[in-house]
Amino acid sequence: MQIKSKRAALITIVLLALLLTLSTILNLFLFNRGKQYYYQLNQDRLDPLNLNVYPSQAAQKPGSEKLRVVFFGDSRAYQWPEPEGLDQYEFINRGIGGQTSAQIIGRFDEHIVPLDPDILLIQMCINDLKTIPLFPEMEAEIISDCEDNLAWSVQRGRDLKAGIILTTVFPLGELSLERSLFWSEEVAEAIEEVNHFIFSLQAQDVIVLDTAKALVDEEGLVRDEYSWDLLHLNEAGYQVLNEELTDILENWRR
Repeated sequence: MQIKSKRAALITIVLLALLLTLSTILNLFLFNRGKQYYYQLNQDRLDPLNLNVYPSQAAQKPGSEKLRVVFFGDSRAYQWPEPEGLDQYEFINRGIGGQTSAQIIGRFDEHIVPLDPDILLIQMCINDLKTIPLFPEMEAEIISDCEDNLAWSVQRGRDLKAGIILTTVFPLGELSLERSLFWSEEVAEAIEEVNHFIFSLQAQDVIVLDTAKALVDEEGLVRDEYSWDLLHLNEAGYQVLNEELTDILENWRR
């Protein structure tokens, strides 16, 4: 009886130790995530458009006949690696993580105009749409702002005589526990609505890259092998998109 009691006490101690360890790990994770958001919030107060992230002076175009492709948008644009084997193109990245579509277009004159792109690849709006669960009464306004800012960016690209590659808003991955308290199905529905608008912008000088066609599984989510988290792709995911992008660019030169 005494042995059983000691064993039960030992098991209790071990379980309590595990719970304490898990609680400590979770608290550290939440603290670091909160610190990250707090840092970003105050950084945005000092430089709301993050204009200082990139140099404002023009990047000199290569002397050859290379076409300049500029990636423009949020973290999904920032993380997009340039395709391999396209030596006839020069690639420049002007994506900034965490930015809304309003922030993105707000830095167009500073970050895009000086580069004089031949082709402008645009990926934006997820940082607007992911706020819908927090501000459900603003859903229609948030979607409308996305559509207006997308149309504005396409027109400004045209003003620069650039061809436009407009990507659909990336599909979502698996919902993680940390985001589940601040998420709703309305985000996926809003993405679908904005993507429908994106397809309406397709024209002779505006090519739409349908990211969902390349990435999703039968449930409409990003395939596990392409997903980094709910909102972002891993290297394999971008490799798939670059296959689509390469086809577009190779046809562009013909």
